[in-house]
Amino acid sequence: MLIQQSHLVLDACCVLNFSASGHFLEIIKAIPAKVVVSEVVKTQELITLQQLESEGNEAVIQFETAINKGLLLIADFESAEEEETFVKYVFELGDDGESATGAIAVHREWAIATDDKRAISFFHQEASQLKIVSTLEVIKFWADSANLSASELKNVLKDIRVKGRYVPHKNHPLLDWWQLAMQ
Repeated sequence: MLIQQSHLVLDACCVLNFSASGHFLEIIKAIPAKVVVSEVVKTQELITLQQLESEGNEAVIQFETAINKGLLLIADFESAEEEETFVKYVFELGDDGESATGAIAVHREWAIATDDKRAISFFHQEASQLKIVSTLEVIKFWADSANLSASELKNVLKDIRVKGRYVPHKNHPLLDWWQLAMQ
């Protein structure tokens, strides 16, 4: 996973998937950039993570710990241009989290992490210079860096599939890697 940008802005879907893995802190520590979520995503995602918490999940604790330790930065709009872009993106995408993530990243020349096919397609057209990575790219990078065993990786991916309800789309470049690791 090559990220030349100084920051990587996580969309809500990636926050949820990393949290579902049970290894949120370890994953974001491995990312070779400063890791950020928009204020919009933080607010929305905390509600989702609290729902997971009721099922015995430590996702909220890890999320809040990451913020408190400065491992996960919170970014809000810094200019009228960012806010205008956010409003424009909401009109096109219909999603506040993806729109805030994209608006902040575009204006600050940061990278984003998202799995939403519609958002990826939109950003490829709207902001072709924007570096976009997926849950699987980050997980693979972390797993390789941490030298996870095959059984550890399988358990992580299983948790992401079950708790995060994530399955890579049929054209995902790392689909074969996912399928092999899940065997």
